[in-house]
Amino acid sequence: MIHTVFFWLKKDLTQAQRAAFESEIIRLKEISYLVHGFVGKPAPTESRPVIDHSFDYSLTLHFKNLEDHEHYQKKCEQHQRFIDNCKTFWDRVLVYDSSPIH
Repeated sequence: MIHTVFFWLKKDLTQAQRAAFESEIIRLKEISYLVHGFVGKPAPTESRPVIDHSFDYSLTLHFKNLEDHEHYQKKCEQHQRFIDNCKTFWDRVLVYDSSPIH
């Protein structure tokens, strides 16, 4: 299961607030039961109509299964810490969850 989240931060954040957000989101990659975690910013790819560079950060977390994802959503202390510390920093969040097809 792949959990991908895009964040649009408030435009008036200070550098310290942006640094705090970045530090907190990177910590999510350290969750012990993840297969893999990735944090990024828009890539410097050539602009085309199908590319959206409007977001500030993305988070992609690879879970072994739906149960691990549900634990992350409902019981994970690191996830709750991130929300509690950073929810005032963003204007918009968009989530895409994907399950593999066989």
